[in-house]
Amino acid sequence: MFRMTRYIESLMHPTPVRPVPKPKGPVVIWNLIRRCNLTCKHCYSISADIDFKGELDTREVYTVMDDLKEFGVPVLILSGGEPLMRPDIFDISARARDLGFYVGLSTNGTLINEDNIDQIAQAGYDYVGISIDGLEKTHDEFRQKQGAFAASMEAVRLCKQAGIKVGLRFTLTQDNFRQLPDILDLLDEHDIDKFYLSHLNYSGRGGRNRKRDAWYDMTREAMTLLFDHCHDELKRGIQREYVTGNNDADGPFLLQWAQQHYPDQVPALAQRLENWGGNASGVNIANIDNLGVVHPDTFWWNYDLGNVRQTPFSKIWSGTTDGLMQGFRQSPRPVKGRCADCRYLTICNGNTRVRAYNVSGDFWEEDPGCYLTNEEIGVAEVPRRIAAAAVEIPVNNL
Repeated sequence: MFRMTRYIESLMHPTPVRPVPKPKGPVVIWNLIRRCNLTCKHCYSISADIDFKGELDTREVYTVMDDLKEFGVPVLILSGGEPLMRPDIFDISARARDLGFYVGLSTNGTLINEDNIDQIAQAGYDYVGISIDGLEKTHDEFRQKQGAFAASMEAVRLCKQAGIKVGLRFTLTQDNFRQLPDILDLLDEHDIDKFYLSHLNYSGRGGRNRKRDAWYDMTREAMTLLFDHCHDELKRGIQREYVTGNNDADGPFLLQWAQQHYPDQVPALAQRLENWGGNASGVNIANIDNLGVVHPDTFWWNYDLGNVRQTPFSKIWSGTTDGLMQGFRQSPRPVKGRCADCRYLTICNGNTRVRAYNVSGDFWEEDPGCYLTNEEIGVAEVPRRIAAAAVEIPVNNL
C-alpha cells in the first residue's frame, strides 16, 4: 500500500528522514467467507451468493487468531466475499479487538443498514472500507446489481453518523476513469475519511476482465489528478487519507511529480520511498482464505503455502523452502525485463508479481501494469516483452 498523503505532507513540511520500523509479523487480510451478495467483475476470490463448504468455524478462527497475535501480526483486515454475511462476524471482530489488533472491515456496504449499524459501531472497527467503483450506473454494472450504489452510499452515511472511520475503495479501469473527479467530489460531500485507489490486478474475475484495465496514459492522468487533489486539500488544511495499491510504480511517479513541485525535496523523498520499499507481498502482507489456506497476498489464491488447520500460520510464514517466497524476500528480487533494469527497483521492488505471472506464466517477468516509460525508468528503448499484446493496452507512450 502506497500512503500518498504521508509522502506529500513530507514534501510540504520536511522532517528528518528516518528508517521505517518493520513489524514482527505481516498485515493479514483474512477472507473469512467466500459467499457474497454481489458478483463484481474484478473479484479476485470469484465469490457468489452460495455457501462454500469447508470454511473455518468460529473456534478455528479463534485458534488462528491467537497464533497471529503471538506471532506479532499488527493488523487484521476482515474481508470476504462479503464478511457481513458471516453470522459470527461481530463475535470474531470483538475478539480481534480484545486481542489488540488494528481491525478493518472490508465490505461492499450493501448489507449495512439501520438494523445492524449499532452492532458495527460497537464492534469498534478502526476502519470500514466500502467499495465504490464509479457513479451509480457504472457502479451497478460493475457490481452486477441494480441499487448497489445507493445501498453502499447509504452505508457511508450510516457509518459517518455512527462516528465510524469510513473510506471509499475505487478500482481504476477504462470504464470509470472519467468519473474519478466525481468520485473525489463525493469525498467532500460526505466528509469521507479515506480514499483508496486500487489498480486492477489480474486475478480471479479481474484476470478475465483485464482488457478493461486502464490504459497507461489513463493511469498517469488519474494519478496526477490524485496527487494534485491531495496536495490541494492539504494546502487548505483538509486532512484526508489517500492511499493506492497494486501498482508500486506510484512511488516513482510521485517522485517525478515532486520534481516539478518540490525539486529541493526530491532526494529526501527518494530516500523515504526506498525506506518504504514498494511491493510487500510475501513479506509484510499475507492472506488467509476462507478455507484456511495461506497465500503470499490476496491475489495469489492459485498459490498455496499451507493450511492453518494443519500448520500454524506462524510456522507457514516462517518457512524458508518455498521458491516464490524466497524470491519475494530476496533483495533485489530476481525480476526480469524492464523491471530488472529499472532505476527505481529499490523503490517499487519489482511491482506486482501476480500480474506478471498471470500474463506471462513467469513469476519474475516484467510487470505489464507498469505505466512508466522506458525513458523514465532508464532502460533501452525496446518493446515491452509481455504487456501490450497480452492485455491490449495502447503503447503510444513507450
